[in-house]
Amino acid sequence: MSTWIIEADGGSRGNPGVAGYGALVRDPEGSLVAERAAPLGRASNNVAEYRGLVAGLEALRDVAPLEAGDRVVVRMDSKLVIEQMAGRWKIKHPDMQELARQAQAIVRELRELGVEPEWTWIPRASNGEADRLSNVGMDGETVRRDLAPRQGTSPEQDAATGGEDASDAVVGVTEVEDTTHTPEVPVDTPEHRWQLVLLRHGVTRFTETYRIDGRGGTNPPLSELGLAQADRAARELGERLAEPAAAGRVAVVTSSLQRAQQTGGAVARALGVEPRTEAAFDEQAFGDWDGLTWQEVDARGQGLARSFARERDFVIPGGESHDEVAQRVLEALRAVGHRAAQEELHTVVVAAHRIAIMTVLEAVLGVDYPRSWTLGQDPAAFHTLEVVGSDPVEGFAELSGLNVRHHLHDLPTR
Repeated sequence: MSTWIIEADGGSRGNPGVAGYGALVRDPEGSLVAERAAPLGRASNNVAEYRGLVAGLEALRDVAPLEAGDRVVVRMDSKLVIEQMAGRWKIKHPDMQELARQAQAIVRELRELGVEPEWTWIPRASNGEADRLSNVGMDGETVRRDLAPRQGTSPEQDAATGGEDASDAVVGVTEVEDTTHTPEVPVDTPEHRWQLVLLRHGVTRFTETYRIDGRGGTNPPLSELGLAQADRAARELGERLAEPAAAGRVAVVTSSLQRAQQTGGAVARALGVEPRTEAAFDEQAFGDWDGLTWQEVDARGQGLARSFARERDFVIPGGESHDEVAQRVLEALRAVGHRAAQEELHTVVVAAHRIAIMTVLEAVLGVDYPRSWTLGQDPAAFHTLEVVGSDPVEGFAELSGLNVRHHLHDLPTR
């Protein structure tokens, strides 16, 4: 019985952004026998990782003379891809469902040969060669290199015929010493675990008078009550996160709107960190409705407020639809997750707005719009999510705290 190893990876500079994948195959002696890399244009990190997996499986099919009973170990540093391919996690995103089907088609071919793949998570540090190849792909280069012939052919024959494609020509048959080979890591070894805190800003004079205020509007500061609420939230989170903050493992991100920056700024000061601004977490743009009450909106056309609250694609005159908000917010959320994984953060606090936060909860919890309006979100209250991996949406995230507001118990809501 022989053991063949696939190592695969993918990356995206921006997530989504400039993307590429890399994959390699090692033979039973641990020697490198195939390398693959290619650019993908603009894609998400998860899509790139799946493309790397498919490329690795295709490379194995190209170079490995497999026999019944052989082992194929697939190693990746993506807990998401490994768990989904092993059938333990659901695949929710349509793009990844299609790529998973491509991978599963090759897996079925392997099973017909009597070979059952094993899905193994490895730490990023142990996936260096595949990571290097994925960066080659992100740099715009394509690699298709086979370092050993299939059984039954000579190097000269393979080079002369070019294999199935001229790009498959053998470029060398000398065994390459495996300097990155590491012992298998148990499949239940976790990816980076971190906490996401979604904090709504304190009240403004608009909040207190039930007036609409979104991106591109008046942008009022916190009121006196709002400042008091922000101070309470800062004290609460400062106490909760004192230990990881002291270790430099907490980050604060705010929207670009003044009320969120004041609220997030208070939390950042309590934690001793510098907040970062991410405008993609801004409140929905309400356009012509900015500064109005909902009664005044309905006075402009009966049922407008109802349409806004029930239809995801309803576009406010001069403003945004809910779908447009969700697209920018979830892109920013994935960037936050990537940072949390890269910097091994314990917690990221995002100070934002009701609808921005609502879109995150919709995606993570699978709650449909408009039912998501039933999720309580008081000013200066927060939600907590325990996240595994770099993508709270496509990976695993558990809601551990909803509308936490006990720190505001003796303050009015508005």
